[in-house]
This record gives sequence, C-alpha cells and structure tokens, in this order.
Amino acid sequence: MATIHAPAETSETSSNTPTGTDTAQPRNRRRTVKRALGVTALTLGAAVAGGYFWLDSTADVKAAGNPDCATVTPTGTPAGGQAEAHRAVCATLSAMTDAWGRGDGAAYGACFTPDATDVTFVGTVYRGADDIGRAHQALFDSFLKGTRLHLEVIETRFLTPDAAIVVTRGEVAKKPPKRLGKRATYTLVRDADGTWRIAAVQKTKHNRLMEAISFMFQPRTAPAE
Repeated sequence: MATIHAPAETSETSSNTPTGTDTAQPRNRRRTVKRALGVTALTLGAAVAGGYFWLDSTADVKAAGNPDCATVTPTGTPAGGQAEAHRAVCATLSAMTDAWGRGDGAAYGACFTPDATDVTFVGTVYRGADDIGRAHQALFDSFLKGTRLHLEVIETRFLTPDAAIVVTRGEVAKKPPKRLGKRATYTLVRDADGTWRIAAVQKTKHNRLMEAISFMFQPRTAPAE
C-alpha cells in the first residue's frame, strides 16, 4: 500500500505569515499619532487659556469708577442748584447701598418711586417700590444674606433739574471684591416733596472677555473715552 506524504510548506507560504515585527510597526505608529495629537491638544488648550487670562487682565481700562459719588463732576443742567441736586442724588444711592448692607428690604424699596422699574442681572423685571423691596427682602434673607452692594460711579448726568442718570459699576459680595463686574444705569427723579428717588435701574453683567475680543478685532467698537 502506497504511503501518502503531506506536502511540504513552501517558502512562499512562510513569507506571507506576518511576523511580530510586522504587526508591531502599525501599533507603534498609532501610539505616535495619539501622542502627537495629545501634545497638540494640550498646547492649544494652554494657548487658549493663556490668551483668555491675558485678555481678561488687560480689559476694563475704560470702565473706571469712583467710590465717592460726591467727587464725580456731574454734567448737564444750569450751574445754579446743581451742587445741591448732586448731593441729594448721591445721598439716595448711599441710602440704597446702606439698606442693602443692613438687609433691610423695606428701606431699600423706599429708595425707588412707586412706579419704578428694576431690571436685574438675570433679566427679572420688578415694578414698583413695594415689589422691589419685598423681593429684595427675600433675597437678603437667603441668597444675598450678609452681602453688600459695592458701588462706584462712572458718570452722573442731569437731563433736567429734576432728572438724572447715574452710570455705575459694582459687585455684590460679603467682602470688598477685587473686581467690579456689574454695570448698572440708574435714572433718578425728584419727587414733589423734593426727595430724589430711583425711577428705573438696568443692571448688566460685564463680559470682559467678549469686550476685549471685540476691541481687538474691531478697534472702532471701543468707546471714545
């Protein structure tokens, strides 16, 4: 009976079998690509973070204010009687911040006219001294407990002898903040009894980064003063 022998493996078959070195090379290339992508992402992240902090630290040059309202030179209205009106306006703002510091919502609301409008930083609209005082008392008893309204006056402008606009920057904090990141425009009017009260206030969060980017890429968007 004839013996059947298995065919010998040819050199061609052996050469087609991948070796350990052949499979390791693609794996090493993938690792190299991953490392390169990781380093690139970290570099870009560091650059973006560095740019953010640089822009943030160099912004806000044109928004300087004065913590002493009385020392800000007002504009508008005839010179006669302006000094007295200016002192009264500053006194109202001072009474408002003092009431905030005491957590006294009724006293805070009393600084506003009966039909006043208060637009908050989050967009809530309060109408009338009573509602403004009531809502702020709730805030003073909870989220804003123990805080103070730190305020600086940027500009005071009298539209008429009985109406003034005060532009401020400020911050709500328990301790004096390093930076005043809010803006508020107060419209004050003189009532029939001669008392100056706030008829409207519009509050806005100052977005320093977006402002800096806008000034950088379009310098004409920067304020003239």
